Amino acid sequence: MNRPDPESSLPAAQASYRKHPYRSVPYLLNSQDGPLANQPLAFVHRGGMPEAENTLAAFRRAVDRGYKYIETDVRTTADGVLVAFHDEALDRVTSITGTVRERTWAQLAEVRVGRDGEWIEPLARFDELLEQFPDTHFNVDLKDSAAVEPFCEAVEKHRAHHRVLAASFNDARRHRVSKALSRKVATSGGWTAIGLIVALGPLGFLGRLSRRIAEIDCVQVPIRHGPLRVVRPKFIERCHRAGLQVHVWTVNEPEEIERLLDMGVDGIMTDDADALAGVMRSRGLWPQG
Repeated sequence: MNRPDPESSLPAAQASYRKHPYRSVPYLLNSQDGPLANQPLAFVHRGGMPEAENTLAAFRRAVDRGYKYIETDVRTTADGVLVAFHDEALDRVTSITGTVRERTWAQLAEVRVGRDGEWIEPLARFDELLEQFPDTHFNVDLKDSAAVEPFCEAVEKHRAHHRVLAASFNDARRHRVSKALSRKVATSGGWTAIGLIVALGPLGFLGRLSRRIAEIDCVQVPIRHGPLRVVRPKFIERCHRAGLQVHVWTVNEPEEIERLLDMGVDGIMTDDADALAGVMRSRGLWPQG
């Protein structure tokens, strides 16, 4: 007989969601006065265009559909140019083999992204994203250590401190970003910070983590990590009590999106741009752009 999970009490989760105010973070528009105040945020993952992920075409389509937040990944070429690209290897979504770091930007500029033998869109430089989408907020996963310097240079050049979030599973990269920039940008916790919250939070030790928590603005987590269920009402409550937003990736099923929003999460990342937009629209929360 299946017994109900004692942590799945939605009324309790919703009550905690209302009771803890957001920490003010310029990047997180739901923490500011304005049309998105106190609303959950919608993030489209890699542009939400599987046939041309992480390309200008994907991002443009997401913006046209009403998305204000776009998740992307960045890697560094052999000559230090930051490109929007997820994998270390090129062969899954391009017509060539090898790795990003083995190629110069001049070489990669001729490459096209696609799938199933149809190569349709060029790769994009991170600098282009900030220039072409001046009102869009980018959630940026720094995939290699060399990405820190060109990322910071681009943010400074475009004065984009208020509209980028530096994400990485590697906490050391986040520390390097914070030290290199003239003004703070939003950051999410890496695996170390998240692991400590998951492991020590239930034991009442969040106070001992206050220094680590003060360095980040949100946690961005999967529903599960292996056999461990991460996103539970009590986890959300602990994060909210510590002033942290909870963003969940990557969620594509409307029913799951609805359940997580009812539980009180502060943001959803999806590959299915239409599904997430549809749920948000049904709640009167769309468009966000």
